[in-house]
Amino acid sequence: MLTGIIIFLGVGLALGVGIVLGRSLAEKKVDGIVAERKRIASEIEEEAIRRKESIVRNAELEAREIAFKAKVQFEEEANQRRQVDLARDQALKLRESSMEDLQKSLEALKLKLEKDLEGLKLRDRLLVAKESALEEMISLEHRKLEEISGLSLEESRERLLREAEDLIRMDVSRSAQKFEREAKENAQRKSREIMTHAIQRYANDHVAEVSVSVVPIASEDVKGRIIGREGRNIRAFQLATGVDLIIDDTPDAIIISGFDPLRREVAKIALERLLLDGRVHPSRIEEVVEKVRKELDQTLKEEAERVAFSLGISDIHPEILKLVGKLKFRTSYGQNNLLHAQEVANLAAMMAAEIGIDAKLAKRAAFLHDIGKSLTHENEGTHPQLGAEAARKYGEPEGVINAIASHHGDVEPSCLESVLVAAADAISAARPGARRESMDAYLKRLEKLEDIANSFKGVEKAYAIQAGREIRIIVKQDEINDEDLSTISREIAKKIESELTYPGQIRVTVIRESRIVEYAR
Repeated sequence: MLTGIIIFLGVGLALGVGIVLGRSLAEKKVDGIVAERKRIASEIEEEAIRRKESIVRNAELEAREIAFKAKVQFEEEANQRRQVDLARDQALKLRESSMEDLQKSLEALKLKLEKDLEGLKLRDRLLVAKESALEEMISLEHRKLEEISGLSLEESRERLLREAEDLIRMDVSRSAQKFEREAKENAQRKSREIMTHAIQRYANDHVAEVSVSVVPIASEDVKGRIIGREGRNIRAFQLATGVDLIIDDTPDAIIISGFDPLRREVAKIALERLLLDGRVHPSRIEEVVEKVRKELDQTLKEEAERVAFSLGISDIHPEILKLVGKLKFRTSYGQNNLLHAQEVANLAAMMAAEIGIDAKLAKRAAFLHDIGKSLTHENEGTHPQLGAEAARKYGEPEGVINAIASHHGDVEPSCLESVLVAAADAISAARPGARRESMDAYLKRLEKLEDIANSFKGVEKAYAIQAGREIRIIVKQDEINDEDLSTISREIAKKIESELTYPGQIRVTVIRESRIVEYAR
C-alpha cells in the first residue's frame, strides 16, 4: 500500500515536473515565433517604406520630366506663333505701304485727270468759237466764189461731185487691181499649204527616214529565194503587202520601201517570218501576210485599249479603237500620233477640271480627235471631217463629234470642251521638243526675250519662264524706285511687241525687292 502511494506520488511529481517543463518550453517557443514574426514584420515595413520612397521619387522625376517637356513645347509653340505674327505684321506693313503708294498714285492721277478735263473744256470753248468763225468765213468764201465764177453754189457742187466721182472710179479701179493681185498671191500660197499638208499627211516631211524599213538576212543566198523563179515570189509579196522590196547590193539586208507605215510593218514582220520558216512561195506568202495583218490589227487594238485604260476612258467601239491603234504607226513632223492623242487627252482633261466643265467629255474627245488621220489616204476629205464622220457612225456623243470636226477650225465649236480640245492639240504640237525644228526657234525666242529686258537701264536680271509666256525682271533697288516700276514694265512690253514675234501674250513682271532681316531671341 505504501509502495503504491509512493509510486503514485512519484508519477504525480513526474507529471508536474513535465508539465512545468513543457509549459516553459512552449512559452520559449512562442516567444521565439513572436520575435521572428516581429522581425519579419519590421523588415516588411522597412521594405514598404523603401518602395514608397522609390515610387515617390520616380513619380517626382516623371512629373518633372513631363513639366519640362510641356514647358519646352509651350516655348516652341510660342516661338512659332511669334514668328507667324512677325511675318503677318511684315506682310501687313508691306500691304499698307503698297496701299499708300496706290492711294498716292490714284490721287496724282485724279489731279491729272481734273487738269486734263479743264484743258478739254477750254479747248471745247475755243473749238466752238473757231467753228463759228469758220462758218462765217466759209459763207463769205461761198459768196466770193459765186461772184468770181459766175456759178451758183448748186452748180459748183455738181461739178465737184462729178470730179469726185471720176477720182473715186480711178481709186476703185486701182484697189480692184490690187485686191485681184493679192487674191492671186494668197491663192497660190494657200494652194501650196494645202499641197504641203496633204503630202505631210500621207508621207511625212523626211521621206528617207520614215518610208524605209530594213530587214537583216543571214546570207546573200536568201535574196535569190525571196526573188523566186522569174521573180514570182517578189511579185507576189509586193502584190500582197502593197510595198516595194529593194533587193540590191546592200550586204546582209533587204529594204522595204513604202509610204504607208502600217503596210511597211506588215511586210517587215511577214518577211521575217518567211525567212525564219524557209518556205517561200506565192501561196505561202499570201497566207503569212494575211495572218500577220490580222495579228497586227489585234495588236493595235490592244495597244489602243491599253492607252484608253490608262486614261480612264471606256465604252469605245472596237472599230474606233482600231483607228486609234493605227495612229501608232503615223507621225506628224516626227511626233507620234498615238502619243500625241494621249498627251492631248491629258491636257484637255486638266484644263477642263481647272475651269469646271466636263473633264471626261474633254478627255474622250481629245483622245479621238485625230482618228481621221487613219483614213485620210483612203478616203476623200480632211482628217477632222473624216474623224467626225467615223465618230458619228459608231455612236459617239455629239460633243465628241463637234470637237473632232472643229479642232482645226473647219467648223465652229459648239461647246467649251471643243475649244479646249483645239487648244490642247495646239499646245501638244507647239511645246518645245514635241516636233522637229521647233526647239531651236523656241530657245532663240527665249534668249531674245531676256535680251530685250536686259537692255534696259537698272535691270539686274531677267528670266523667261512659263515656256516664254512670262518674263520676270529683277531691277536694282538703288537705281529704280517704286514709282518707276510701272513705267519700265510698260516700256519693256512695248519693245517686246515691236521686236518679237510670238503666239498669244507675254506677261511682264517687274520685281523690286526690299529685304529686311531681323532675329527674334
